[in-house]
Amino acid sequence: MGKVIPLNHITRLDLPPNRILDAAQDRLESVVVLGYSTTGEEYFASSLADGGDVLWLLERCKTALLAMADSEG
Repeated sequence: MGKVIPLNHITRLDLPPNRILDAAQDRLESVVVLGYSTTGEEYFASSLADGGDVLWLLERCKTALLAMADSEG
C-alpha cells in the first residue's frame, strides 16, 4: 500500500483522535483536550493550570468555530 498523505482541510467526516493529536503535538505551546472516552464519558485535560485561561481559550475557539459555520452558508 502507498503512503497516505493527510490533507489539511476541513472535512465533514469524523477523524481518529490520534490523527488530530499527532498533527498538533509539535505545534502547540498549551493545549486543552475535550472529548468522549471509549465508554462514552466526557473527558477533559489541560496543560493550563488557570481555569480562567482555559475558559478564555474555549470561548475564543467557540467564536472561531461559529464564524466558520456562518461563512459556509
